[in-house]
Amino acid sequence: MKEIDQVGQNIRKFRIKKGLTQLDLAALCGFEESSIGRLENGKTNPTIKTLIKISNALEVKLVDLVKI
Repeated sequence: MKEIDQVGQNIRKFRIKKGLTQLDLAALCGFEESSIGRLENGKTNPTIKTLIKISNALEVKLVDLVKI
């Protein structure tokens, strides 16, 4: 598994644990819903700024999102 896929799985895991849809998370981050889907599926490489927004929205540590 590629690292980017693991990051996407981590995002999905924390999003579901928090009870959020992709649309909910996208709204909290100021993103389009499709961008969350691409991130979770490992189709796009997130910037650090994007990861910080997601970690804040999910209320998790940034390191937990990028844990491989």
